[in-house]
Amino acid sequence: MKLLLGLILALAVANTGFAQDKKTSKEKAALQKMYTDFLAEEGYKPEIDSDGDVQFKSEGKTYFINVVEDDPTYFRVVLANIWPIESEEERAQCLIAVDYSNAKAKVTKSYLVKDNIWVGIELFLPKTEDFDDVFRRSMSALGNGVTHFVTKMRELQGKD
Repeated sequence: MKLLLGLILALAVANTGFAQDKKTSKEKAALQKMYTDFLAEEGYKPEIDSDGDVQFKSEGKTYFINVVEDDPTYFRVVLANIWPIESEEERAQCLIAVDYSNAKAKVTKSYLVKDNIWVGIELFLPKTEDFDDVFRRSMSALGNGVTHFVTKMRELQGKD
């Protein structure tokens, strides 16, 4: 009898979690659709990546919009892997260039992810659908952050 009650309790807990996952997935799908519809209207060819984020290309570079279902007014666009780090000396230079870019560029964040540099833009929006009002300026600001990082790296490496 105890075994049967334990099994029923375990199934009830599992079913509650499953219902929550379905609800969350529905919210994530709605965000993905909103982003992909907008990007398609703007002439991009968006796709859903393996993490569930919305990926698109612009000027030969691959970006993604982070889809965060439990915080839908958080808007994040990222350009990943802009600069591979190939040595410890270069890692030190990247830290200097990241710091420089973060100080100079509005709204963008440059940071290390494993052995590569990513640049992103993160905003809190009044309403989820407001992202379309700031998208173009966000992309411009993101490009500015990349430019500051790359310019500083070239200076540090004696290439400018």
